[in-house]
Amino acid sequence: MAEVPSTHLLNLQSPAPEFELPDASGELVTLDDVRGPRGLFVMFVCNHCPYVVHLADALAIFAKECDAANVGVVAINSNDPTRYAADAADKMPTFAQKHSWEFPYLVDADQTAAHAYHAACTPDFFLFDGELRLQYAGQFDNSRPGNGKPVDGADLRQALTAMLAGQPPCAPQRPSTGCSIKWKPGNELAAI
Repeated sequence: MAEVPSTHLLNLQSPAPEFELPDASGELVTLDDVRGPRGLFVMFVCNHCPYVVHLADALAIFAKECDAANVGVVAINSNDPTRYAADAADKMPTFAQKHSWEFPYLVDADQTAAHAYHAACTPDFFLFDGELRLQYAGQFDNSRPGNGKPVDGADLRQALTAMLAGQPPCAPQRPSTGCSIKWKPGNELAAI
């Protein structure tokens, strides 16, 4: 299991890239549909990655904290399902239900959202303020599959607390790591 880091190519204070993506049932969801009055938490995830599975239950808890703070939450699956059948749209609702995900889980079939956000791995996290300016792009916490560290969301919770208090973005912002996004042939992120 080779770790791939997030790119940090979407600069702090950058606006959240727009998207219009379907959920597994085909219902289209836009950036404006998921944003909250105080911000938006965007995560690039999938169904099969052990790094995502490792955090999946904790992400449900963190999402409820975001919701309580009026910060919207959305998950995006950009993996190529022809290469990784476990990440197909029809398998996404079962995965979300298993981990109590109550936020939209969207399909980025042409991988344009992953490119717009410069997402490189699963999971890859982006926290935007109420004006949809990037405040955090980094890891959930120091836990990885098999390293024995607690899944506590310390880094992302610190960033959320600072953002809600009107403080400047936290530093340092350590890259998230996980499995690489499974790009369609010829569609790889240019920075990788």
